Parts: sequence; structure tokens; C-alpha cells
Amino acid sequence: MSKKVHRQGPLDVTIVLLPESSIMSLASALDPMRAANRVVPEPVFRWKILSPQGKPVLLTCGLEIRVDGDFADVTSGDALLLIAGFNQDRHADRTFVARLKKVARRFGVVAGIESGCWLLARSGLLDGRDATAHWEELEDFAAAFPALNVRADRFVTDGPLWTSGGASPTFDMMLHLVREQFGSAVALDVASVFVYDETHAATDAQPLVSLGRLGEHQPELAAAIRLMERTIDRPLTIAALARRLGFSTRKLETLFTNRLGIGPGKYYLRLRLTAAQRMVRDTPLSIQDVALRSGFDSLSAFSRAFRHHFGASPLKLRAELRPK
Repeated sequence: MSKKVHRQGPLDVTIVLLPESSIMSLASALDPMRAANRVVPEPVFRWKILSPQGKPVLLTCGLEIRVDGDFADVTSGDALLLIAGFNQDRHADRTFVARLKKVARRFGVVAGIESGCWLLARSGLLDGRDATAHWEELEDFAAAFPALNVRADRFVTDGPLWTSGGASPTFDMMLHLVREQFGSAVALDVASVFVYDETHAATDAQPLVSLGRLGEHQPELAAAIRLMERTIDRPLTIAALARRLGFSTRKLETLFTNRLGIGPGKYYLRLRLTAAQRMVRDTPLSIQDVALRSGFDSLSAFSRAFRHHFGASPLKLRAELRPK
């Protein structure tokens, strides 16, 4: 059990918010601090929100967030939280990255949230350190920054540099900050404000499928889904899946049909196609590479399956997402 750290005044937190970020990532950073201030006698956090040019930030949900100033005006503080989502390279230019590298040393903790890890990596601050990214970007992140030790953990703390893999891991990371600074009792109180009773450790793996209580109530089904996740790019036959799990094929079929209303083969294909859709939508990978990463040896077979499932070919979907 950690002990409360006695400090003078609240923790000063600067949040730098980039356009095309997720509202959930922002909430996961902000609301634990708000709740901490609510459950203790005196406020333990104060914060401000900045943007790259001091302008309001449009989030992916269409909500515009007013900010307190420009990142160029940042000075120092206890924690610097960088929240980014899509197109972080477009919203944070070389001047931004150079400024980040310069001011990072003036903060006790510097955290990259969701795609914020790319900003830290681009600045060179993460070189030689452990880090994580959202599971959709892990492979590309590791390839882009070979000097990093990229881990598939929910969040990673390496000295003063922290990274989280998404909105829910950010909530866990903020609870870790609360626990580290103000004690476990305060962290439990904060989690309880949100009826958040499944707090995760930093080293818990990021899942492709969020199973919720399924892992507790249907552990055999959960194990099957996790095995499917790990083999998306090299799918197993249903018989091979059953053998790896120590089940009969009949038992595996029954588990999926009774609980999910779909056979394991169809669910496995759906999982692969969902992963493929995200790659088509959110990455610059060629359609051939997307097909291979989702376990299709034939581009034509991939395109047929994709079109049947989503009602459009992968090329058409990508074309529709391009700016007009």
C-alpha cells in the first residue's frame, strides 16, 4: 500500500490537446483529476489546456474545446500531458516538436496519450526507453522508432516519460499518478466516483476485443477470442484453434454459438475484417499489406470478403475517406 505524499499546493498539470483527438482520451485525463479534487479536503490538482496555436480544438466527435493558451507559452510544471489522435504529424510541426524537447525537462512527468507517444518519439525524448502506443499503431510505431523498446502494455512509465495506449489505459495511468502522488486510498476513492472497479496494471496487455466481464464468466470463450486476436495475420483452422485450447471442435462451436450467436469461424473472419477495416481507414498501408496483416494470402479473396461484410471494397472505402 502506497503512502500519501505530503506536498505544498496542488499538482500543476499542463494538457496539450491536438485537433482530431478523442473526447474519451481527454476525459480520461481530466476527470480523474476533477474527482481527486472532489474526494479530498483541499484540491490536489490544478490544470490548464493548451493547443498548438492557442486556438479552439475540434475533436473527432465534432465537439470544439476552448483552450487556455498556446503551447508556445508553456513554461514548467509537475506534469505535461500530450493528447493526440489522428494526423498528429499534421497538427504538430517541427517547431512544436522542438519546443516539446526543450520544455520537457521542466516537468516531473511528461506523458504521451494515445498518439501523443508519436510526439515524444519524434522529439527523441523516448530514445532508448520503454513505450507503448495504441494497439492499432504498435507495429508501425516500433518500425518508425527502432531506438525504442515498444511494449503492448496498457500504459508504460519509464522514469519521467509515460505513454498510454488509448482512453481506458489513460484512466488507469491517471489513477497510477494519483496513487503515486497522493496514496492508494485517494486512488480508490477516485475510481469509485466512476464505479470503475476493474483497474488495470500498466503491464496488462492491450486487447483488440474488450471482453469486460466475459473473461470472468466465460473464461474458455475469452481464451478462444484472445487466441484469435493473436493469430489474425496467420489464422488457424477451427480444428487447430480447438487443439491449441485443449477443446474439441464441437465444444468450441457450442461456446460461440450459445454465447455470441455466431460460429467460431464466422467470428474469426469478422475479427480479421474489423482489423482490416481499421487499417484501411486509419493507416496509409497498401491494400495488399492490409490483406496480409489480416490473414489473406489473396488480394481478390480479401476484397470479396471485405465487400461482402462492409458493403464496399477496401479501395472504395479509402477513397470515400479522403478529403474532398
